[in-house]
Amino acid sequence: MDVEVGAVVEGKVSGITNFGVFVDFGETTGMVHISEVAKNYVKDLKEYVKVGQTVKVKIISVSPEGKVGLSMKQAEEPEQKEERRFQRREREPAKVSRGADSFEFRPKQKESLSFEDMLSKFKQTSDEKLSGMKKTDGNRRTAQNRRKPQ
Repeated sequence: MDVEVGAVVEGKVSGITNFGVFVDFGETTGMVHISEVAKNYVKDLKEYVKVGQTVKVKIISVSPEGKVGLSMKQAEEPEQKEERRFQRREREPAKVSRGADSFEFRPKQKESLSFEDMLSKFKQTSDEKLSGMKKTDGNRRTAQNRRKPQ
């Protein structure tokens, strides 16, 4: 079988190691590095593939020595990528970081506050955040002063 970079082929998993998966396609054997198995972090390859399983891979490189580099995640069709992304969102709720830099005031839709009420609520929350930042900054300064040799 002629090996062409960019071609998507099907092959059987012939071996699994800590760093990758060996796939036989035709008379050629190539390796899928652990970073090319899935878009998300892969800790254990045995959770993704089994020996003897048929997988679709994309040929991403061929070295002068004849080593064939493969990718499973690049071989996925765009519909499959979209589908997996949405499935992952349903399983894992989005993490929202709310630090001092990312303040966003949004009144509840059910409450009908006047502009003055919204402004006073905003001032109150911003004062609370500012005082919290000053406390944190003060603690850092005292810790730094203790470390300096006198």
